[in-house]
Amino acid sequence: MKITRMSALMALLAAGALTLSACGSDNNAASSTTAAAAATSAAGSAVSEASSAVSPASSAVVSGSSTAGGTTTFEGAGFSCQTGSLRSSGSTAQGIVMEQWIAAFNSQCNATLNPYGGGGSGKGVQDFLTNQVDFAGSDSALSADQMATAKTSRCNGNDAVNLPMVIGPIAVAFNVPGVTALTLTPSVIAQIFNGKITNWNDPAIAALNKGVTLPDLAIQAVHRSDDSGTTDNFVKYMKAAAPADWPYQTGKTWTAPGGVSGQGNDGVGKQVQSTPGSIGYVEWGYAQDQKLSIAKIDNGAGAVELTGEAAGKTVAAAQVVGIGKDLTIKIDYATKAPGAYPIVLVTYEIVCTAGNGDLGSLLQSFLGWTATTGQTAVADLGAAPLPPALQTKVIASVKTVTS
Repeated sequence: MKITRMSALMALLAAGALTLSACGSDNNAASSTTAAAAATSAAGSAVSEASSAVSPASSAVVSGSSTAGGTTTFEGAGFSCQTGSLRSSGSTAQGIVMEQWIAAFNSQCNATLNPYGGGGSGKGVQDFLTNQVDFAGSDSALSADQMATAKTSRCNGNDAVNLPMVIGPIAVAFNVPGVTALTLTPSVIAQIFNGKITNWNDPAIAALNKGVTLPDLAIQAVHRSDDSGTTDNFVKYMKAAAPADWPYQTGKTWTAPGGVSGQGNDGVGKQVQSTPGSIGYVEWGYAQDQKLSIAKIDNGAGAVELTGEAAGKTVAAAQVVGIGKDLTIKIDYATKAPGAYPIVLVTYEIVCTAGNGDLGSLLQSFLGWTATTGQTAVADLGAAPLPPALQTKVIASVKTVTS
């Protein structure tokens, strides 16, 4: 039986409860506290269910943690529990995952990390550069100029790094009365979002969906109103996979005319959910939460359903273009690899490698937890686990984060 998002988190908490001599309580939210309590009472069944339903991200990652010499360590990678508080904000694409990660880490390590602030990638980057948060989430890596600014004015002369931590597939969600299954190509998606295809019974859509009764209904395309890494990655996909049909530049700000907008992934999802004839791009977790229909994508090798495994195939083939400890990656959005879902974003955690003061050990501990234990349940939180080779690089980079 497929486990739910919350039961996946419960399994993580239960695994921690079984191996710790004492666990702290979560101070973030009532729902998270309830999850922690439920996990402790149902530890045996939750861990058993998670073991059968959630695959580790790599052979080095196993469920739970271990206690060695009185110190709780994670997944055999050498990270250990630290206590204290951290501030964070940024990408809403990783919001669901980060919320649950913080709750689980607080419970397992008796820490008091603040709730994740969200607000979008643009806000997270700005908050990080102005020292309003200790680490930030962003669907787009820091630019060269932002890296330079971070080094001189934020990290006390040390480098900032982009650490890929959450693979967030982008769902093309639709609300078409009477239609539950839909296949789209890059060209058709681009033409819908730039206003060239305006009705659901357009011949270009019909040709991809033989046997599907498409209504004579106007299309309402929904995009983000805020600066968004999800927008940046979605536009990069259209630009790379359908350049003739997408004349606009990439970036966090939506620049194409027409359509309607929503604030954050949640706002776009709710707009699609409430408006017959609508279509929008939204992070997979929000599409699942709002029970939206999701289109299959055909990049040229056949229609591919959005799954964690399919998204992972695209990221596994990505190229690391960051220098040194930085792990910025370049995704091939135009991939035609069989079974690869191409519209993905990788959400980064942005952190100073040093110059973190008393928070250095806690930052390393939490980011180490997310790169190891945290990866075991992400598939049921609307994300995909890091591919093994990339996960190994992330773990090595996190180990260099210091005070």
